[in-house]
Amino acid sequence: MSEHYWLPDRNTLADPAPVDPTLEYLRRQHQLILNAVGEGIYGLDLAGNVTFVNPAAAAMIGWSMEDLIGKSMHAVLHHSQLDGSPYHREDCPIYAAFQDGKVRRITNEVFWRKDGTSFPVEYISTPMHDEAGRLIGSVVTFRDITKRRWAEQVLQQANEELELKVQARTAELQTVNQQLRELSDMRSRFVSMVCHEFRNPLNNIALSVSSLNRYDTQLHPNEKADYLLTVKANVERMTQMIDDILVIGKIEAKVLEVNPQPLDLVAFCQDLLAEQEFVRAHVPIRFCCRARHVWTSLDERLLRSILGNLLSNAIRYTPELKAIMLTLSRRQNYVIFRMQDEGMGIPLDDRRHLFEPFHRGRNTSNIPGTGLGLSIVKQFVELQNGTIRVTSRLGVGTSFWVRLPIEDERVKIRG
Repeated sequence: MSEHYWLPDRNTLADPAPVDPTLEYLRRQHQLILNAVGEGIYGLDLAGNVTFVNPAAAAMIGWSMEDLIGKSMHAVLHHSQLDGSPYHREDCPIYAAFQDGKVRRITNEVFWRKDGTSFPVEYISTPMHDEAGRLIGSVVTFRDITKRRWAEQVLQQANEELELKVQARTAELQTVNQQLRELSDMRSRFVSMVCHEFRNPLNNIALSVSSLNRYDTQLHPNEKADYLLTVKANVERMTQMIDDILVIGKIEAKVLEVNPQPLDLVAFCQDLLAEQEFVRAHVPIRFCCRARHVWTSLDERLLRSILGNLLSNAIRYTPELKAIMLTLSRRQNYVIFRMQDEGMGIPLDDRRHLFEPFHRGRNTSNIPGTGLGLSIVKQFVELQNGTIRVTSRLGVGTSFWVRLPIEDERVKIRG
């Protein structure tokens, strides 16, 4: 492939001098070097027209070398910005190089191909002087940096993705740390509550036993029976607390299994209310269900704990002469239990933390309790993919709704 470059035309010289073989050899070497270089190289005269161009430059912009000689290179490949707006010649760094004689290095512009497409380039415009030191034009060296820009974008995207992953992992670690702090706080409250709650019944038991031993011969049989009942009640209270703690441990360890079995909910509720601990002497707990039988498949053990805890709370926080009612109904693929009382009610601030372990309402300080029951209820409900909600008014009463899913093929309703 032939090379084009700028030299004075010998035909214009009055007396052309003989060609120096050494000069011809150097000229040939320079031509071979320009042809071999992978970067685009072209020369401009003071008018900005092409004096020489190497094959790499012509190939990158889609022109033939012959067509480029004598053309304004600015009009050929540097006429517009990336967004298509005009790139005025007076603003061009390439021309500035042979106006003030300073080298210009640019890394963030584009050159345009003959077909109208552009590509990112970095280029150097170097002033060119003759033997007398006069500025006669410039030499421009450029390279297509499309692949490098692509690699930079890939690297930037990878860095951004890595940063997002780091942020997500950091957020996860912060969440885990927060959970660990909450767990630590909960365990501290647990230890404090257990110590407090165990101390009271133990003190009562110790006092009752001491009184029986000290006044054995002086006590009436009925008085002895009262002391023994006190001991029994406190032992049962401690046993219930231990059972609750063991249940919470199983839930946290995820070893508590749900074992649904066929169950008539009407008969179950009636039997539950007949148990001694749920019998009220003055105003018995009412049970309401429109059906004589509601057959379904639920875990009887979990259901008994759910309703038992709600019944115990209703009895504990409702005056003896006020009403308590348990209602059972079915809506499509759910059974709904409603526990309604006319008790003291729950303060609004306490309702937000009602199902948290060890939380007790501010208006229940004089009533025995561990604050574990409702936490267990909620977790037992969720184990069966159910939901629980509560409404309450101070001095009026509280209602709990427990909704548990059932499967139609395992349900029979008999009127």
